[in-house]
Amino acid sequence: MTERFVIGRDFESDKRDGSARGSYNTMKPEPARRPTKTFRARMVFFFALSAVVTAVLFSAMLAYVWEDQFQGYTRQNMQAAAQSAADTLAAHYEQAGGWSDEVTAFGDTIVKDNREVGVQILDAQGKVIYDRDPITAKNTGEAIDNNAVALVSADVNNSLGRKVGSVRLWATGAGSLLTETDATFRKNSYRTILQAALISVAIACIMGYVTSRSLARPINRITSTAAQIRNGDLTARTKLTGEDEIGRLGETFDEMATTIERDIKHERHLTGDVAHELRTPLMAIQATVEAMQDGVLPADDEHLQTVDDEVRRLSRLVDAMLHLSRLENGKASFNPQHTDVVYLVRSLVDMQSRLFDSKGVRLRFDDKTLHNELYADVDPDGVSEAVTNLLSNAMRYTSEGGWVVVTVKQDRNDVLISVRDTGMGIAKEDIPRTFARFWRSDASRERAAGGLGVGLAITKGIVDQHNGTISVESELGKGTTFTLRLPIDQQRHGRHHEERAETEA
Repeated sequence: MTERFVIGRDFESDKRDGSARGSYNTMKPEPARRPTKTFRARMVFFFALSAVVTAVLFSAMLAYVWEDQFQGYTRQNMQAAAQSAADTLAAHYEQAGGWSDEVTAFGDTIVKDNREVGVQILDAQGKVIYDRDPITAKNTGEAIDNNAVALVSADVNNSLGRKVGSVRLWATGAGSLLTETDATFRKNSYRTILQAALISVAIACIMGYVTSRSLARPINRITSTAAQIRNGDLTARTKLTGEDEIGRLGETFDEMATTIERDIKHERHLTGDVAHELRTPLMAIQATVEAMQDGVLPADDEHLQTVDDEVRRLSRLVDAMLHLSRLENGKASFNPQHTDVVYLVRSLVDMQSRLFDSKGVRLRFDDKTLHNELYADVDPDGVSEAVTNLLSNAMRYTSEGGWVVVTVKQDRNDVLISVRDTGMGIAKEDIPRTFARFWRSDASRERAAGGLGVGLAITKGIVDQHNGTISVESELGKGTTFTLRLPIDQQRHGRHHEERAETEA
């Protein structure tokens, strides 16, 4: 089964700090330190604080409404008492034939011994004929208004329905007309409100503890994993998953850790590969020179040519590494021009054809454009180098009698350049590593005529410069196809990328 792998990125210039001064210190492994202010304690505190604030506000509002209801209830009781007293006074007034001392003396029995309730009886002209003010004992309305919590009145009417006087009642205390049952109910109501507030605070603390514990557990796991990675254990993972923010954080952290582990391992491999690639020509040079110095080999043109070849190979490797470094750091030159890609690639094929013939490999160019030309904004030198690297790989890993086909075609707003060979192919598990520096398959490492090992990495860097992608399809033992996809209009692609970035933001 043929495997396919695509790699590429949108090219952006590096953003560098304008400051010329900087510093960096390595970190030594340290044991995990327990924080002095834990997330759990803060969560419990904030939950409790929220409950306290809510309970206080709720209790205050409920108490205000409840007190207003009790005040209304008190007024109703006083109004009923005033009306009952007015009816009784009317009966006594009819019986006595007017306001007599016996009639007004009835005022003492209206509220009996309740010293928090004031009573006044007035005649038809509004003159006070009976007064019991528990606070001031003054017969003035101002004193009543100043001291009364609730003030009510009721008319005293004779049998003909004519007003002959009135009764006024007022209370100097909020619970003066409450029965013992009413007072107990009122007291218990406020006590219940307070108990509910305390219970809600306790429940909030428990909820805060449980919630903070469930939230702190994955955070502590991420912290512990980060500490393990910092101390050198690159295999540590949080193994957190989920659709919420914590789950996505754990997954992202693990992906980051995997990338760091892979990059560090790649860096270590890279160091070894660079040392190996440099050591081979250096050892050959050293051995030849020492042999000539010892007189084992003559210092003739043949052996000097060997030294020269190895020096040139070493120089090419260093140049290739510097070129790759400039590409990856965004420092390589990039000069897009309106270029006929068909003519450019055909010229490269024509120049390489004799070299392929000498290796016994057939090379063919396949133009799949409509008009035998396809103009695109590309860097001719960069595209030439990328295609040449692909042709060099194809020739190196294609046996005698095989063939290589180079194709150019258009796909919407992109130009596609493909190099297909019938060579040894790439194993499925090795395809993602194709563009790594100095990587070669196990089979290719056995070939004496191997390349520098950075050609495909350079090709990828050139494709990245063009805001394009490079894909590889391969089947072990049957061949490989590399395809370059480059935008025809670099400016239009750049605008499209900016618009897409703004939309996503």
